[in-house]
Amino acid sequence: MSNTTGVKNTANGAFALFNNADGNSNTASRVGTLFNNTTGFNNTANGYNALLSNTTAGDNTAVGTTALFSNTTGEFNTAIGSQALRDNVTGGSNTAIGDSAGFNITGSGNVCIGAGVNGVAGESNITRIGNVYESVATERAVYVTSDNRIGTLSSSRRYKEQIKPMEKASEAIHSLRPVSFRYKKEVDPTRVLSFGLIAEEVAKVNPDLVTADGEGKPETVRYEAVNAMLLNEFLRDHEAFLEEHRKVERLEATVSRQQKQIEALAAGLEKVTNQIELSKAGSRMVANSQ
Repeated sequence: MSNTTGVKNTANGAFALFNNADGNSNTASRVGTLFNNTTGFNNTANGYNALLSNTTAGDNTAVGTTALFSNTTGEFNTAIGSQALRDNVTGGSNTAIGDSAGFNITGSGNVCIGAGVNGVAGESNITRIGNVYESVATERAVYVTSDNRIGTLSSSRRYKEQIKPMEKASEAIHSLRPVSFRYKKEVDPTRVLSFGLIAEEVAKVNPDLVTADGEGKPETVRYEAVNAMLLNEFLRDHEAFLEEHRKVERLEATVSRQQKQIEALAAGLEKVTNQIELSKAGSRMVANSQ
């Protein structure tokens, strides 16, 4: 109704794109969608009052009743589901999928997946996925790379090359310093007592035992690698123990043989001594008889 120079817009529903003036390439379907949009562009709203408060922001997608309802200037948001990202006002680059997913989000860069995964107001760059905490899995641990790729480790030879024994490389773990600690409150509100290593310290001992963040700074200790080194050191210590045990056995065998030899020599010496004593006694008897 208020459009002046805006082009490539589609509005289908009562009051859809009602206040648009200069915004371009917007699609609004259902009652009240993009109602307050004036110069926002490349927005898609499908659902009752979806993106209703949007004014100048662009590149948002809202699908579902009141999805991104409060958004005014936040950009690059995707909300799919009734009331998804409903309270977001200025936050950008958020993704929410599911009924009321990301409902409480006001920050930026968040991901909420699952119905009722509402998120927390003010937090940014946090990913929350429904049912993960309650699900029990026993096969593989999940790892995340610095570029946000999710995957699991594989121990199969099919994926490896340059395979060689670890040997003395595992000696580095003797220089590691295990500590107890609590995460800062903004990281873990519960601040539960934790145990582990400090990535910066580990990097000084062996850079291959840590992963880096996007800026190349030490971020996470590769505990699976540390565990492999611990196993190698255990096996090396066990082999050293067995070798010492074998040495002791060989020494005991030598001592046993020497003991038998000593006993044999002692028996022979005693026999010779007895013969000498008998000879002396016979000589005395002969002398006395004369």
